[in-house]
Amino acid sequence: MIFHSDRGSNYCSYETRKYLLSNKIQRSNSRKGNCWDNAVAESFFGSLKREMEYNYFYKIQEAEELLFDHIVVYYNRHRSHSSLDFVSPVQFEVNAA
Repeated sequence: MIFHSDRGSNYCSYETRKYLLSNKIQRSNSRKGNCWDNAVAESFFGSLKREMEYNYFYKIQEAEELLFDHIVVYYNRHRSHSSLDFVSPVQFEVNAA
């Protein structure tokens, strides 16, 4: 797992680094003053929030199942992406082969 953040002091603190290291989570930071380093992830999570806005989860397992279905099934196989000429990632790979 990768934890990506800006260079904010709360993300670079000793406690945060210790927690990430003890849980075998790799740390990744944007370059100083470069908001574009994380643009793809920001775009993805913005879409995820918009498309799942009205979902409320009562159990972790329920959230995991719905997120898996949304990301793996819908987002990758069916949802058109403007950056891929309005086809799904799966269709884009098929077309490129």
